Amino acid sequence: MPQRFLLSLALAVSLTAQAQIDTSAVPAQPHASTLPADWQHGVFMEVFVRGYQDSNGDGVGDLKGLTQRLDYLKKLGVSGLWLMPITASGDHDHGYATTDFRNIEPQYGTLADFDELIREAHKRGIGIVMDYVINHASYQFPPFQQAVADRNSPWRNWFVFNPDPGPGWDIWGKVPWYDAATKPWDWTGDWKDLPAFKPGSPDIYFGTFGPPMPDFNLRNPAVVQYHEDSLRFWLNRGLDGYRLDAVPHMIENSAKDWNDQPESRALTKHFQDMIKSYPGRYVVCEATAEPIAYGKPELCGGAFAFNQNYELMKAAKGDAAAVQKVADYYRAMSPTMATFLHNHDIFTGQRVWDQLHGDEARYRLAAASYLLLPGTPFVYYGEEIGLAGVDGKDASDDAPLRSPMSWTASNRGTDGFTTGSKPYRPLALNRSTHNAESQQRDPGSLFNFYRELIALRRALPSLTLGRYEADRVDSQVWTFQRVHGSERTVVAINYGDQPAATTVAGRSARAAYPRNGAALKAGADGQLHITLPPLSLRVYTLNP
Repeated sequence: MPQRFLLSLALAVSLTAQAQIDTSAVPAQPHASTLPADWQHGVFMEVFVRGYQDSNGDGVGDLKGLTQRLDYLKKLGVSGLWLMPITASGDHDHGYATTDFRNIEPQYGTLADFDELIREAHKRGIGIVMDYVINHASYQFPPFQQAVADRNSPWRNWFVFNPDPGPGWDIWGKVPWYDAATKPWDWTGDWKDLPAFKPGSPDIYFGTFGPPMPDFNLRNPAVVQYHEDSLRFWLNRGLDGYRLDAVPHMIENSAKDWNDQPESRALTKHFQDMIKSYPGRYVVCEATAEPIAYGKPELCGGAFAFNQNYELMKAAKGDAAAVQKVADYYRAMSPTMATFLHNHDIFTGQRVWDQLHGDEARYRLAAASYLLLPGTPFVYYGEEIGLAGVDGKDASDDAPLRSPMSWTASNRGTDGFTTGSKPYRPLALNRSTHNAESQQRDPGSLFNFYRELIALRRALPSLTLGRYEADRVDSQVWTFQRVHGSERTVVAINYGDQPAATTVAGRSARAAYPRNGAALKAGADGQLHITLPPLSLRVYTLNP
């Protein structure tokens, strides 16, 4: 065995011992996916494991609980799950402050529980992707602790230390530099109000997202290698891909040039290529600044359509200008974009129920506005049953978006969220009517509407894979076509409170939604005439 390899191995073992975490090399073990070929073009569910299902009565959702609910998710029709961070974290809530990139958050279970979740999901044709936080770690991440404790530590260069970062820094209203000697992560107030660091301290470090989350030095090849190995760690266990967190923030060049730098784009592409060297894997990126650019194959290959979500919700409220913006966006959008109405971050908006004040007619139009269009739709857990936020009103933090899933009216007992006496966060106020149990029983419920639209998307290749064509907006009426091969599907949505009518070129069409709708035949003008009741959706498949 070459001496250099032995020395590298000895160094890795030594560093692992110092760091108290696994930093060893992980060889690639690529294997073919067992999922259907187009699984990643179906509908995904974003799941906050803490808030989904508690299996042991401690009031916290876990991996075993999620596994127990896979049949529900299969019934809904989802093809994939995005798990918010499930790795060990310092915050023990949202999970984006990672303390161990190769282990499960203890409250969520074990690696064996993860393996079982993967096996059971694959049996049902459901893929699993998980959040991976490349940009930063928790201040409790052992290598950072070593770097702070010993300025000569080999871990020092794993993070961004600079005794004099210079003036002009402002990221989301705060200076992102902190002096580790003052333990700024213990600050209990707003991070913007932290006393300013004193230039010259050797312990000044960079944290894009605040003092508890120091940024990695991704100019250091050893850090890049560590992330590559950690990504392979989960892929080798059968994971189907990743949602890569905050990729535009991996490299900062100056106080002016800190967001979406060329080096960050190059790293994003590098990690995407590595992940997709495993056949059938999926990658989607969080890139708020230029999402369409990141959605292209030459960067991430998939990205969330930030800002489009606001227009979708305004369109659902009947805003004609927003309807036009939505129609225009889909004309320019890459078909690999990931669409959504909102997610776990408050800046994307309150839960749909709260944004629409419980108006279920408009709720259905919001759902149709992205479930039947190009891209990969991401449903936020509970969205399919009309789950409300914790307090049912506007709030300034993320907590109302991350409450327990409402399984039953009481949400306690053997079929509820927990068998324990106290869930980790208050329950939704509308759980007496909008819970999974009652929604599944009611044929006219939101759940069954989502289920029907997802089934329609899966049944028609034009809706799963098709191009977006022939879009037209007449005030509050939007029509468009999805085309794949010889199959052409027409979608018509009336966001207005008054009946409306529109026409589409064609000889005849059969109703796809509602399923009992009347077929269409061209009139004397050679057009198909579609009548739209107030706040309604119609879907037709054109006959050749």
